[in-house]
Amino acid sequence: MTIGSGGSSVVVPRNFRLLEELERGEKGIGDGSVSYGMDDGDDIYMRSWTGTIIGPHNTVHEGRIYQLKLFCDKDYPEKPPSVRFHTRVNMTCVNPETGVVEPKKFGMLSNWMRDFTMEDILTQLRKEMATPQNRKLVQPPEGTCF
Repeated sequence: MTIGSGGSSVVVPRNFRLLEELERGEKGIGDGSVSYGMDDGDDIYMRSWTGTIIGPHNTVHEGRIYQLKLFCDKDYPEKPPSVRFHTRVNMTCVNPETGVVEPKKFGMLSNWMRDFTMEDILTQLRKEMATPQNRKLVQPPEGTCF
């Protein structure tokens, strides 16, 4: 996020940005279909996060709850976090062996912009579940993990 007017801009430092995201995640987001928070409140570097996606209606994902791990390295938000499903899911952008969301197959990660957030990633993954190539894919038994 950059702040400024008249051609000047200030880049918000990493920790301030992550604190903003933490506050937003703790307050709840939109309709509650995605949520996220820190794994360890004592991690001063704010690296490890857990996200949750509730599967979209009218898809094989409907009613399922998916947990993900997001890892924000020291260069976040300049570079995207690594994203991995903890709950097993069958999607075209997710490695079926590891649960890793593959940047080359998920446009938001491959075309990362500093203004994107973890909320944006979770929301976009939920939208991806509803796309024609993912909405009817046979899914692993509910509750299984990578």
